[in-house]
Amino acid sequence: MTTPPSAAPPSEATPPSAAALRSGPRPAPWVRTRLRAAPLGTLLAAALAFVAVLLAAALPRAQDRGADQALRSFLERSGQTNTSLHVTAPAPMSGQSAEALDGTLKSLLSHTGATFRIDPDAVVHGTRTTKRQPLLNPELSRPHRLPPKMSLLYIKQAQEHVKLVEGRWPSDAPRPAGAAAYEPPLQVALSRKAADTIGARVGSVLESAPLIDGTPSVEVVGLYSVTDETEALWVNLDCLPRACKKFVGESYLWEADALIGAGDLNRMDLWGHDAEDFWRLPVEVGRLRADRLDATKEEIASYTAGPTAAAIAVETRRERIRTTSWLPELFKQAHDRRQAAAPLALIGPAGVGGVAFVVLCLAGALAADRRDAELRLLLARGGSRAGIVGRLLGEGAVTVLPAAAAATALAVLLLPTPRLAPALLSAAVVALLALLAFPVRAAVLLTPPRPAGRWRRPVAELLVVIATAAAVLEVRRRGVAPAGSDPDPLLIAAPLLLALCGGLLLARLQPVVTGWLARVAGRGSGLVGFLGLARAARGPGAGGTNARGRTGPSVLPMVALLLAITTGGFGAVVLDSVDANRLGVARLAVGGDAAISAFGKAPLPDGLAKAAGELPGVRTSVPLWTDHDSSILGMTLRSTQTSVIVAEPAAYAELSRVLGCGSFDPALLAAGGAQSADAPVPALFSAGLARLAGPGTFTVRPGNGGELKAQVVGVIDCTPARPARDAATVVLPAGPATALIGSDRPNQWLGLGPVDGDRLRALVRSALPPASSADQDRAPAPAPAAGQDPASGIHPVDEVYPVRTSAEAVAELGADPLQRSAQRLFWASVAGAAGFALLAVLLTLMRTVPERAALLARLRTMGLRRRQGVALILAETLPQTLAATLGGALVAAAAVALLGPAMDLSTLVGASVPTGVRLTAGPVLTQALGLAALVAAAVLVEAATSGRRQITTELRAGDQR
Repeated sequence: MTTPPSAAPPSEATPPSAAALRSGPRPAPWVRTRLRAAPLGTLLAAALAFVAVLLAAALPRAQDRGADQALRSFLERSGQTNTSLHVTAPAPMSGQSAEALDGTLKSLLSHTGATFRIDPDAVVHGTRTTKRQPLLNPELSRPHRLPPKMSLLYIKQAQEHVKLVEGRWPSDAPRPAGAAAYEPPLQVALSRKAADTIGARVGSVLESAPLIDGTPSVEVVGLYSVTDETEALWVNLDCLPRACKKFVGESYLWEADALIGAGDLNRMDLWGHDAEDFWRLPVEVGRLRADRLDATKEEIASYTAGPTAAAIAVETRRERIRTTSWLPELFKQAHDRRQAAAPLALIGPAGVGGVAFVVLCLAGALAADRRDAELRLLLARGGSRAGIVGRLLGEGAVTVLPAAAAATALAVLLLPTPRLAPALLSAAVVALLALLAFPVRAAVLLTPPRPAGRWRRPVAELLVVIATAAAVLEVRRRGVAPAGSDPDPLLIAAPLLLALCGGLLLARLQPVVTGWLARVAGRGSGLVGFLGLARAARGPGAGGTNARGRTGPSVLPMVALLLAITTGGFGAVVLDSVDANRLGVARLAVGGDAAISAFGKAPLPDGLAKAAGELPGVRTSVPLWTDHDSSILGMTLRSTQTSVIVAEPAAYAELSRVLGCGSFDPALLAAGGAQSADAPVPALFSAGLARLAGPGTFTVRPGNGGELKAQVVGVIDCTPARPARDAATVVLPAGPATALIGSDRPNQWLGLGPVDGDRLRALVRSALPPASSADQDRAPAPAPAAGQDPASGIHPVDEVYPVRTSAEAVAELGADPLQRSAQRLFWASVAGAAGFALLAVLLTLMRTVPERAALLARLRTMGLRRRQGVALILAETLPQTLAATLGGALVAAAAVALLGPAMDLSTLVGASVPTGVRLTAGPVLTQALGLAALVAAAVLVEAATSGRRQITTELRAGDQR
């Protein structure tokens, strides 16, 4: 039989072509297959990465925004004069003109803009005479026979801020060549108020003292009125809008400055033979950035005395041009303030960063444990460890990188700020951690087993304890970093290290204690408690170990909870101390929670003190009579000026006790009621006054007349009515002293309790006589009393009897954007840390759902009720949560006790306060119990919602899913 020609022998068969191979079926891509196999896990991993990267990118931008806002607010409160560059130069001997001034201004502005800019609309420049000359016209006003004085100024921007009311403006046309130096007189414009004060009018020729070559004179050609005297233009130009009163001993004279036109610029030096050009260059505070503060400071230093100053001198041909500014000093103060608030602003982000790190590691570990069998199967079928890790990296890149990019873009969009690098760097680090957590854990699982090191874990734990002890001891030994230096890393890291030590200790103790409780519960008849505690003692995943005998990770959730509670509790105690110190400062500034005062020696209206004490919220009412012009006779000094305070002893003692200022036993004053007119009145002397007094009886002589004999019965370091520690004060009881010195009507009222300031002011208005109520808006505002705190909050409507409250003073002290920014950032970080800690517990709980569902299904067939199943889940989960709660509270308290004495809270308080943080249980317990309740609620919800579905699946399938 012949072979067909078309058929080739089998040995000579043609191999398949490459095209045929390419057209055949190909294996499905690994990444796509894995992501489709577990869509829910993929979405959860992407969500976790999105949230973590969003926080990582948002926190640096929030810090930058808060720092910039605080810097700008601080500089704006300093005033435009202090935030300006002040440039001066002697006026040229010839060739002076407005064009020359503008040319110099252009040169000055050309050297700005790198790190700071000048506000062109607020620039003030011109020429002024440096010495005021006397006006010798006999018709002018001469109080105390002293003639008025005048200085001349040319200000280019002046006409834009005033209104001409009479006459005309001085001419800008240059004088004809060859004219006499002193003829005609210089043309000037005066303000209407200044002209009325000194007695000048339009057409007046005002002459100064004659000189050898002539008599300087000016002609008033116009009068103007200033539209707004509070504008920044008039700062340091007080004698232009109105005449100024200058005192010479007990006499005074008037000083009035006048504006000239550009046409007389070349003759200004005739008025006093000395003129000076000036340029005030206000820096645009709204464009300054806290992160570039050092560069801005260097550039301004170069502008004032450096290369830039030398270049300006050469360019303008003004060798004696000088620039001064308060900005370098203000920048240093702003930097010191920012660094003082940095510990609180950084402890919160450090805490949430630590908890997020733990959660990402936990998520990677749980994912690796869940896929342990799959990964070992790939390794057994010939896959290399590097190849498997590479495929896992591909999975993570598809999941993590888009989520990280979206989160970074959202953070940049929601929190606009010029600096981008810190947010990108932080986001990249967190994204890299989220990407590598699972592959690194998988690589560790696939590593060939090695003999277990007996001392490996104890040595690592010992190293952590040593590092923590070293950090705490160093902080306590040297205190925090000096004011103005960079944030102290030890102070920020120490609470985290303490929390880590606490977590390691609890990881050792919690299984032992829980196992002991399980044995105790096992002696009873119930099953739920024993079984739940026994499973909690073994740890999650203990029932289902992996192929290498490892159990599921159990230390990480406890460490996450401890970090969240410790950092939250520590920061909350700091903020509580800030609030307590701020209230204490406010109360001392006010004298209590509310105060009504009378200026001078006038008494309060009849019945006002009694009515104020009856207002809702007033717990203690203290009417006072105070006199700051009293003297003490009979001391080592001939006569000592002091303040006398007459008050009811019991009420004033309570006020002193609450304020912590000069506490005393009221019996010292109450027991000394005068038996006769000559008996000495018991008195409390301030410490400094008591050292001068010694034992014996002294004569107190108030400023309004009268006198009494006083005997020292106690010494106080301060007193609410005069809280200064070095003030000389004498406190007398109201009964015996009232009749002797005529203090029957109080001139001050102090109260304790949550008093409404508006209601108290309404009461004051109702107590005023009708004439006083009608005239108080026209009365000039009195100056604050000596030693009065700016935060005391005097309202214009209450000028007659100012009302102050501690609540308003606290609001004033806490109005600094630096404080608010640090607090907002801290609480946002605490919320983020709590969320991540909760997520750590839920991740661990979800990992054990299949095993727990199988157990509950089997127990359900034995008669276990659903409610008992929920109780079993809680008994298994809550021991670790409760241990972490207790441990976190103790560690937070330890952190406050160890690190608190080194913290300076003055910047956060808004006033100088003693260094140290006071430990209080309330803030720590609130953080600990709040997070424990949140975790318990989440566990309960998870058990109620997913437990039934999982149990039903187990009962149907009959095995673990």
